[in-house]
Amino acid sequence: MYPDDLKYTTEHEWVRSPGEHDGSVRIGITHYAQDALGDIVYVSLPEVGDSVEAGSTCGELESTKSVSDIYAPITGEVVARNDSLDATPELVNNDPYAGGWLFEVVPADATQLDSLLDADAYQATLEA
Repeated sequence: MYPDDLKYTTEHEWVRSPGEHDGSVRIGITHYAQDALGDIVYVSLPEVGDSVEAGSTCGELESTKSVSDIYAPITGEVVARNDSLDATPELVNNDPYAGGWLFEVVPADATQLDSLLDADAYQATLEA
């Protein structure tokens, strides 16, 4: 349920590297997060060229239940966004680790990834 090749945050985002752009990482939300939110009906993402700061709000996911903030797991520059979510936001629910990715960031410092959780540590936070 939580792929071993990803890094995770306690705010339920995942990070996969490398992305399509040189040195970038791809970011999305976990299965746990999409399940807790319910049916996603609207996604607001940062724009390409925006700077994001680790731990800061950089977007929103609106579901039939509520609106939830998206937090940047790392500091860097947004180099891609999943524009498919404009027309089909339910991809976040149906395929959170592939087609439902949110955006890509080139990290300001690649060592930031070392502070993120591995799959086992993330799962332990859900069981606590």
